[in-house]
Amino acid sequence: MTDWLGPQEWQAVALSLKVAFWATLLSLPLAIFVSHALARWEFSGKQIANGLVHLPLILPPVVTGYLLLLIFGVTGPGGRLLDAFGVTIAFQWTGAALAAAIMGFPLMVRAIRLSIEAVDRRLEEAAATLGASQLRIFATITLPLALPGILTGAILGFAKAMGEFGATITFVSNIPGQTQTLPSAIYSFLQVPSGEIQAMRLVIVSIVVAMAALILSEVFARRVAKRMEGA
Repeated sequence: MTDWLGPQEWQAVALSLKVAFWATLLSLPLAIFVSHALARWEFSGKQIANGLVHLPLILPPVVTGYLLLLIFGVTGPGGRLLDAFGVTIAFQWTGAALAAAIMGFPLMVRAIRLSIEAVDRRLEEAAATLGASQLRIFATITLPLALPGILTGAILGFAKAMGEFGATITFVSNIPGQTQTLPSAIYSFLQVPSGEIQAMRLVIVSIVVAMAALILSEVFARRVAKRMEGA
């Protein structure tokens, strides 16, 4: 691939993989917690919480990026707080990971929540009558049975993070080698008359990664489901 892609193109692909990996890894535990809360808990403001979780799917990505810039920018409250610890995420690849995580979070939550809701409550209730704690019920019954949805959510979140553009470019700009992800690089190449070939190569890479993510999500989900059926 390094012979087929130029240095700037390869940097964009590598950075996108890095951003998508960390965005998925860091947001997955929170996605599992939120999904379980929305699927199993009853609390005041549940519909509002559900709306906030899915808000990035409805809002224009540029709006999400702008809000991140207001909060975590150099002069924003979150930015000043992080600066006290010597951390800066605006116009850094870490900021791109945060933007990608937020944009992919609703997809992860939706897939995981549906999987948790499909778990038979009677199994959880039976374990509770035998004296199992809620944490143990979740760890030994709910989580394993919801594993196909968790894998699907993680892979879909990863694919979304790979393709995120609007929020990322608004929050961290489009700096080659630093914040220029794959979609940003495609956009940059399309702005110059001689960049169509480079853009097309990155488009092909994007399609391959997206299709691979979808296929892997199906394969993993089916394998886990078969193992559970045989258990």
